Amino acid sequence: MKQAEEQYQILYKLQPEPVTTPEIKGYDFNQGVDFDALLNSYANFGLQATQLNKAIEIINKMIHWRLGPNEENEDPNTRCTIFLGYTSNMVSSGNREIIRYLAQHKMIDAIVTTAGAIEEDLMKCISTFHKGDWQANDKEIRLKAICRIGNIYVPAANYGKLEDWLLPVFQEMYIEQKEKKFIWSPSSMIKRFGERINDERSIYYWCAKNDIPVYCPALTDGAIGDMMFHFNYKQDGLICDILRDVVALDKKAMYSKKSGLVILGGGVVKHHIMNANIWRNGADLAVFINTGIEYDGSDAGAKPSEGITWGKLRVDAEYVKVFSEATLVFPLVVAQTFAKHFQEAKRV
Repeated sequence: MKQAEEQYQILYKLQPEPVTTPEIKGYDFNQGVDFDALLNSYANFGLQATQLNKAIEIINKMIHWRLGPNEENEDPNTRCTIFLGYTSNMVSSGNREIIRYLAQHKMIDAIVTTAGAIEEDLMKCISTFHKGDWQANDKEIRLKAICRIGNIYVPAANYGKLEDWLLPVFQEMYIEQKEKKFIWSPSSMIKRFGERINDERSIYYWCAKNDIPVYCPALTDGAIGDMMFHFNYKQDGLICDILRDVVALDKKAMYSKKSGLVILGGGVVKHHIMNANIWRNGADLAVFINTGIEYDGSDAGAKPSEGITWGKLRVDAEYVKVFSEATLVFPLVVAQTFAKHFQEAKRV
Protein backbone atom coordinates (compact mmCIF):
# COMPACT_ATOMS: atom_id res chain seq x y z
CA MET A 1 0.00 0.00 0.00
CA LYS A 2 2.81 2.36 0.95
CA GLN A 3 4.59 1.66 -2.35
CA ALA A 4 1.42 2.42 -4.33
CA GLU A 5 1.04 5.75 -2.48
CA GLU A 6 4.65 6.67 -3.23
CA GLN A 7 4.16 5.91 -6.95
CA TYR A 8 1.00 8.01 -6.96
CA GLN A 9 2.86 10.95 -5.41
CA ILE A 10 5.61 10.67 -8.05
CA LEU A 11 3.08 10.72 -10.86
CA TYR A 12 1.13 13.56 -9.26
CA LYS A 13 4.23 15.73 -9.11
CA LEU A 14 5.20 15.19 -12.76
CA GLN A 15 5.15 18.33 -14.90
CA PRO A 16 3.87 17.08 -18.29
CA GLU A 17 5.25 18.76 -21.38
CA PRO A 18 2.77 19.81 -24.08
CA VAL A 19 2.37 17.34 -26.98
CA THR A 20 3.26 19.19 -30.19
CA THR A 21 2.42 16.53 -32.80
CA PRO A 22 -0.79 16.96 -34.85
CA GLU A 23 -4.13 16.19 -33.28
CA ILE A 24 -5.79 12.92 -34.31
CA LYS A 25 -8.86 13.85 -36.28
CA GLY A 26 -11.06 12.15 -38.89
CA TYR A 27 -12.92 13.46 -41.89
CA ASP A 28 -16.16 15.39 -41.36
CA PHE A 29 -18.74 14.27 -43.92
CA ASN A 30 -20.76 17.40 -43.12
CA GLN A 31 -18.33 18.98 -45.61
CA GLY A 32 -19.72 16.74 -48.36
CA VAL A 33 -18.05 13.84 -50.12
CA ASP A 34 -14.61 15.01 -51.28
CA PHE A 35 -12.31 12.06 -51.89
CA ASP A 36 -9.18 14.19 -52.10
CA ALA A 37 -9.97 15.80 -48.76
CA LEU A 38 -10.89 12.41 -47.27
CA LEU A 39 -7.58 10.82 -48.27
CA ASN A 40 -5.62 13.89 -47.21
CA SER A 41 -7.28 13.63 -43.79
CA TYR A 42 -5.62 10.22 -43.39
CA ALA A 43 -2.40 12.02 -42.44
CA ASN A 44 -3.78 12.57 -38.93
CA PHE A 45 -6.35 9.77 -38.87
CA GLY A 46 -4.17 7.36 -36.91
CA LEU A 47 -3.48 3.64 -37.28
CA GLN A 48 -3.07 2.29 -40.85
CA ALA A 49 -4.80 5.29 -42.44
CA THR A 50 -1.80 7.40 -41.40
CA GLN A 51 0.55 4.74 -42.81
CA LEU A 52 -1.35 4.90 -46.10
CA ASN A 53 -1.00 8.67 -46.23
CA LYS A 54 2.74 8.27 -45.65
CA ALA A 55 2.91 5.79 -48.53
CA ILE A 56 1.24 8.33 -50.82
CA GLU A 57 3.69 11.01 -49.69
CA ILE A 58 6.73 8.79 -50.36
CA ILE A 59 5.52 7.68 -53.81
CA ASN A 60 4.89 11.30 -54.76
CA LYS A 61 8.52 11.97 -53.85
CA MET A 62 9.60 9.13 -56.12
CA ILE A 63 7.57 10.64 -58.96
CA HIS A 64 8.99 14.11 -58.23
CA TRP A 65 12.55 12.82 -58.59
CA ARG A 66 11.68 10.57 -61.53
CA LEU A 67 10.38 13.43 -63.63
CA GLY A 68 13.86 14.91 -63.93
CA PRO A 69 15.07 18.54 -63.67
CA ASN A 70 12.75 20.93 -61.85
CA GLU A 71 13.02 23.81 -59.40
CA GLU A 72 14.50 21.62 -56.67
CA ASN A 73 16.26 19.19 -58.96
CA GLU A 74 18.45 20.84 -61.60
CA ASP A 75 20.58 17.76 -62.11
CA PRO A 76 19.12 15.03 -64.39
CA ASN A 77 21.57 12.61 -62.77
CA THR A 78 19.39 12.53 -59.64
CA ARG A 79 16.53 10.84 -61.51
CA CYS A 80 14.71 8.19 -59.48
CA THR A 81 14.27 4.66 -60.82
CA ILE A 82 10.98 3.15 -59.65
CA PHE A 83 10.89 -0.62 -59.10
CA LEU A 84 7.45 -2.23 -58.80
CA GLY A 85 7.09 -5.68 -57.23
CA TYR A 86 3.91 -7.69 -56.82
CA THR A 87 2.77 -11.25 -56.20
CA SER A 88 0.52 -13.24 -58.54
CA ASN A 89 -2.69 -12.61 -56.60
CA MET A 90 -2.48 -8.97 -57.62
CA VAL A 91 -3.00 -10.03 -61.24
CA SER A 92 -5.69 -12.54 -60.21
CA SER A 93 -7.57 -9.54 -58.82
CA GLY A 94 -8.60 -6.19 -60.25
CA ASN A 95 -5.19 -4.76 -59.38
CA ARG A 96 -4.16 -6.17 -62.76
CA GLU A 97 -5.82 -3.20 -64.46
CA ILE A 98 -4.11 -0.76 -62.07
CA ILE A 99 -0.68 -2.25 -62.84
CA ARG A 100 -1.47 -2.26 -66.58
CA TYR A 101 -2.22 1.46 -66.36
CA LEU A 102 1.21 2.12 -64.82
CA ALA A 103 2.95 0.16 -67.57
CA GLN A 104 0.83 1.68 -70.31
CA HIS A 105 1.84 5.23 -69.36
CA LYS A 106 5.51 4.44 -68.59
CA MET A 107 5.17 5.36 -64.90
CA ILE A 108 7.54 2.66 -63.65
CA ASP A 109 11.01 1.54 -64.72
CA ALA A 110 11.17 -2.16 -63.84
CA ILE A 111 8.90 -4.92 -62.56
CA VAL A 112 9.72 -7.98 -60.46
CA THR A 113 6.93 -10.53 -60.16
CA THR A 114 6.06 -14.22 -60.04
CA ALA A 115 5.15 -16.85 -62.64
CA GLY A 116 1.47 -16.71 -61.69
CA ALA A 117 1.37 -12.99 -62.40
CA ILE A 118 2.67 -13.63 -65.93
CA GLU A 119 0.43 -16.54 -66.86
CA GLU A 120 -2.73 -15.06 -65.35
CA ASP A 121 -2.33 -11.82 -67.28
CA LEU A 122 -2.03 -13.85 -70.49
CA MET A 123 -4.99 -16.05 -69.50
CA LYS A 124 -7.16 -12.99 -68.91
CA CYS A 125 -6.50 -11.97 -72.53
CA ILE A 126 -7.61 -15.42 -73.71
CA SER A 127 -10.44 -16.11 -71.26
CA THR A 128 -11.98 -14.78 -68.02
CA PHE A 129 -11.76 -15.05 -64.22
CA HIS A 130 -14.91 -14.76 -62.09
CA LYS A 131 -16.08 -13.61 -58.67
CA GLY A 132 -16.28 -16.57 -56.33
CA ASP A 133 -16.94 -17.32 -52.67
CA TRP A 134 -14.54 -17.62 -49.74
CA GLN A 135 -16.84 -20.27 -48.25
CA ALA A 136 -17.11 -22.37 -51.41
CA ASN A 137 -17.28 -26.15 -51.11
CA ASP A 138 -13.91 -26.87 -52.68
CA LYS A 139 -14.69 -30.52 -53.39
CA GLU A 140 -17.78 -29.48 -55.35
CA ILE A 141 -16.05 -26.79 -57.40
CA ARG A 142 -13.20 -29.20 -58.14
CA LEU A 143 -15.76 -31.50 -59.74
CA LYS A 144 -16.93 -28.52 -61.80
CA ALA A 145 -13.34 -27.93 -63.02
CA ILE A 146 -12.97 -24.62 -61.20
CA CYS A 147 -9.79 -23.51 -59.42
CA ARG A 148 -10.13 -21.07 -56.51
CA ILE A 149 -7.93 -18.13 -55.49
CA GLY A 150 -9.62 -16.82 -52.34
CA ASN A 151 -12.94 -15.51 -53.64
CA ILE A 152 -11.86 -15.62 -57.29
CA TYR A 153 -12.81 -18.52 -59.56
CA VAL A 154 -10.54 -19.60 -62.41
CA PRO A 155 -12.03 -22.12 -64.88
CA ALA A 156 -9.52 -24.96 -65.19
CA ALA A 157 -10.08 -24.82 -68.97
CA ASN A 158 -8.16 -21.52 -68.95
CA TYR A 159 -4.94 -23.47 -68.46
CA GLY A 160 -5.62 -25.60 -71.52
CA LYS A 161 -6.27 -22.46 -73.56
CA LEU A 162 -3.03 -20.93 -72.28
CA GLU A 163 -1.12 -24.08 -73.20
CA ASP A 164 -2.59 -24.08 -76.71
CA TRP A 165 -1.41 -20.49 -77.08
CA LEU A 166 1.95 -20.84 -75.35
CA LEU A 167 3.41 -24.03 -76.87
CA PRO A 168 3.68 -22.53 -80.38
CA VAL A 169 5.44 -19.50 -78.84
CA PHE A 170 7.92 -21.85 -77.14
CA GLN A 171 8.45 -23.57 -80.49
CA GLU A 172 9.21 -20.23 -82.12
CA MET A 173 11.64 -19.37 -79.32
CA TYR A 174 13.28 -22.78 -79.55
CA ILE A 175 13.92 -22.32 -83.27
CA GLU A 176 15.48 -18.90 -82.63
CA GLN A 177 17.68 -20.40 -79.95
CA LYS A 178 18.89 -23.11 -82.33
CA GLU A 179 19.29 -20.99 -85.47
CA LYS A 180 20.45 -17.69 -84.00
CA LYS A 181 22.24 -19.06 -80.93
CA PHE A 182 20.06 -16.81 -78.78
CA ILE A 183 19.71 -17.82 -75.13
CA TRP A 184 16.48 -16.71 -73.52
CA SER A 185 16.14 -15.21 -70.05
CA PRO A 186 12.87 -14.87 -68.09
CA SER A 187 12.66 -11.16 -69.02
CA SER A 188 13.22 -11.77 -72.75
CA MET A 189 10.66 -14.58 -72.67
CA ILE A 190 8.11 -12.31 -70.98
CA LYS A 191 8.79 -9.58 -73.52
CA ARG A 192 8.08 -12.08 -76.32
CA PHE A 193 4.86 -13.17 -74.57
CA GLY A 194 3.78 -9.53 -74.41
CA GLU A 195 4.54 -9.00 -78.08
CA ARG A 196 2.74 -12.15 -79.18
CA ILE A 197 -0.37 -11.66 -77.04
CA ASN A 198 -0.78 -8.26 -78.74
CA ASP A 199 -3.62 -7.21 -76.45
CA GLU A 200 -3.87 -3.75 -74.88
CA ARG A 201 -5.51 -5.27 -71.78
CA SER A 202 -2.23 -7.00 -70.98
CA ILE A 203 0.38 -5.65 -68.55
CA TYR A 204 3.16 -7.32 -70.50
CA TYR A 205 1.98 -6.06 -73.86
CA TRP A 206 2.59 -2.55 -72.57
CA CYS A 207 5.85 -3.52 -70.90
CA ALA A 208 7.11 -4.89 -74.22
CA LYS A 209 5.86 -1.83 -76.11
CA ASN A 210 7.38 0.63 -73.62
CA ASP A 211 10.60 -1.33 -73.02
CA ILE A 212 9.92 -1.88 -69.30
CA PRO A 213 11.86 -4.99 -68.19
CA VAL A 214 9.91 -7.62 -66.26
CA TYR A 215 12.04 -9.87 -64.07
CA CYS A 216 10.62 -13.17 -62.85
CA PRO A 217 13.28 -15.20 -61.00
CA ALA A 218 10.79 -18.04 -60.36
CA LEU A 219 9.29 -18.23 -63.85
CA THR A 220 9.09 -22.03 -63.66
CA ASP A 221 7.03 -21.95 -60.43
CA GLY A 222 3.60 -22.22 -62.01
CA ALA A 223 1.71 -23.25 -65.14
CA ILE A 224 4.42 -21.72 -67.33
CA GLY A 225 6.91 -24.11 -65.73
CA ASP A 226 4.52 -27.01 -66.30
CA MET A 227 4.26 -26.05 -69.95
CA MET A 228 8.03 -25.72 -70.25
CA PHE A 229 8.21 -29.27 -68.89
CA HIS A 230 5.63 -30.40 -71.44
CA PHE A 231 7.53 -28.75 -74.27
CA ASN A 232 10.92 -30.09 -73.21
CA TYR A 233 9.50 -33.57 -72.61
CA LYS A 234 8.75 -33.75 -76.32
CA GLN A 235 11.56 -31.55 -77.63
CA ASP A 236 14.40 -31.25 -75.16
CA GLY A 237 16.69 -28.23 -75.23
CA LEU A 238 14.83 -24.96 -74.62
CA ILE A 239 17.07 -22.91 -72.30
CA CYS A 240 16.08 -20.12 -69.89
CA ASP A 241 19.07 -18.41 -68.27
CA ILE A 242 18.08 -16.73 -64.98
CA LEU A 243 21.60 -15.39 -64.39
CA ARG A 244 21.21 -12.88 -67.22
CA ASP A 245 18.31 -11.28 -65.40
CA VAL A 246 20.10 -11.23 -62.05
CA VAL A 247 22.90 -9.28 -63.73
CA ALA A 248 20.46 -6.95 -65.51
CA LEU A 249 18.38 -6.18 -62.40
CA ASP A 250 21.42 -5.69 -60.16
CA LYS A 251 22.98 -3.31 -62.70
CA LYS A 252 19.72 -1.39 -63.01
CA ALA A 253 19.73 -0.84 -59.27
CA MET A 254 23.48 -0.20 -59.09
CA TYR A 255 23.40 2.58 -61.67
CA SER A 256 20.22 4.26 -60.37
CA LYS A 257 20.91 7.76 -59.09
CA LYS A 258 17.95 7.40 -56.76
CA SER A 259 16.01 4.21 -56.13
CA GLY A 260 12.33 3.92 -55.20
CA LEU A 261 10.55 0.67 -54.33
CA VAL A 262 6.81 -0.08 -54.39
CA ILE A 263 6.23 -3.67 -53.28
CA LEU A 264 2.88 -5.42 -52.95
CA GLY A 265 3.21 -8.63 -50.95
CA GLY A 266 6.39 -10.40 -49.99
CA GLY A 267 8.42 -13.47 -50.74
CA VAL A 268 10.69 -13.59 -53.75
CA VAL A 269 9.47 -10.33 -55.31
CA LYS A 270 10.24 -8.30 -52.20
CA HIS A 271 13.60 -9.90 -51.54
CA HIS A 272 14.74 -9.87 -55.18
CA ILE A 273 14.23 -6.10 -55.50
CA MET A 274 15.72 -5.29 -52.12
CA ASN A 275 18.67 -7.59 -52.64
CA ALA A 276 19.47 -5.86 -55.94
CA ASN A 277 19.60 -2.54 -54.08
CA ILE A 278 22.43 -3.82 -51.88
CA TRP A 279 24.69 -2.99 -54.84
CA ARG A 280 23.98 0.72 -54.31
CA ASN A 281 24.06 0.53 -50.51
CA GLY A 282 20.29 0.51 -50.28
CA ALA A 283 17.19 2.13 -51.76
CA ASP A 284 16.34 5.76 -51.00
CA LEU A 285 12.54 5.49 -50.86
CA ALA A 286 10.34 2.46 -50.22
CA VAL A 287 6.67 1.57 -49.76
CA PHE A 288 5.61 -1.92 -48.66
CA ILE A 289 2.00 -3.11 -48.61
CA ASN A 290 1.36 -6.52 -47.10
CA THR A 291 -0.15 -8.31 -44.12
CA GLY A 292 2.99 -10.14 -42.98
CA ILE A 293 4.10 -9.98 -39.35
CA GLU A 294 7.67 -10.08 -38.09
CA TYR A 295 7.32 -12.77 -35.44
CA ASP A 296 8.24 -15.73 -37.66
CA GLY A 297 11.41 -14.09 -38.98
CA SER A 298 10.14 -14.09 -42.57
CA ASP A 299 11.34 -11.54 -45.10
CA ALA A 300 7.74 -10.76 -46.05
CA GLY A 301 6.81 -9.84 -42.49
CA ALA A 302 10.05 -8.11 -41.56
CA LYS A 303 9.87 -4.45 -40.58
CA PRO A 304 11.31 -2.25 -43.33
CA SER A 305 14.01 -1.06 -40.92
CA GLU A 306 15.39 -4.60 -40.81
CA GLY A 307 16.47 -3.99 -44.40
CA ILE A 308 18.82 -1.25 -43.20
CA THR A 309 20.90 -3.86 -41.38
CA TRP A 310 21.44 -5.70 -44.69
CA GLY A 311 22.17 -2.60 -46.74
CA LYS A 312 18.92 -3.03 -48.68
CA LEU A 313 17.63 0.34 -47.48
CA ARG A 314 19.90 3.32 -46.89
CA VAL A 315 20.39 4.48 -43.34
CA ASP A 316 18.64 7.76 -44.24
CA ALA A 317 15.96 6.12 -46.42
CA GLU A 318 12.32 7.15 -46.21
CA TYR A 319 10.05 4.13 -45.95
CA VAL A 320 6.72 2.90 -44.70
CA LYS A 321 4.88 -0.38 -44.38
CA VAL A 322 1.10 -0.41 -44.72
CA PHE A 323 -0.42 -3.43 -43.01
CA SER A 324 -3.20 -4.14 -45.47
CA GLU A 325 -4.31 -6.50 -48.20
CA ALA A 326 -3.23 -4.61 -51.31
CA THR A 327 -6.49 -4.68 -53.29
CA LEU A 328 -7.97 -2.45 -50.58
CA VAL A 329 -5.38 0.29 -50.76
CA PHE A 330 -3.26 0.13 -53.92
CA PRO A 331 -5.95 1.68 -56.18
CA LEU A 332 -6.24 4.55 -53.67
CA VAL A 333 -2.47 5.00 -53.62
CA VAL A 334 -2.31 5.13 -57.43
CA ALA A 335 -5.24 7.56 -57.55
CA GLN A 336 -3.40 9.99 -55.27
CA THR A 337 0.01 9.60 -56.92
CA PHE A 338 0.64 8.32 -60.46
CA ALA A 339 -2.86 8.96 -61.82
CA LYS A 340 -3.09 12.42 -60.28
CA HIS A 341 0.26 13.45 -61.76
CA PHE A 342 -0.77 12.06 -65.16
CA GLN A 343 -4.09 13.92 -65.17
CA GLU A 344 -2.46 17.17 -64.04
CA ALA A 345 0.17 16.87 -66.78
CA LYS A 346 -2.60 16.39 -69.38
CA ARG A 347 -4.25 19.62 -68.24
CA VAL A 348 -1.08 21.69 -68.68
